[in-house]
Amino acid sequence: MTVKIAYRGKTFDANVGSTLRDAVKKIGLQPETVLAVVDGKLVTDDTIIREGMNIRLVAVISGGR
Repeated sequence: MTVKIAYRGKTFDANVGSTLRDAVKKIGLQPETVLAVVDGKLVTDDTIIREGMNIRLVAVISGGR
């Protein structure tokens, strides 16, 4: 079973039962460069993917002086 992960207008499949960290790596991103939002709430990358999750990745932006 898979769920969809949305990132920058694209969607990717992620396996139920894996961690968000593993799913992020599988789609070719570095886990340190994105934040995961599930059903509108920020979650950690050790969260286990469950059926029915609505997962969105947001790019981490840094800068300033």
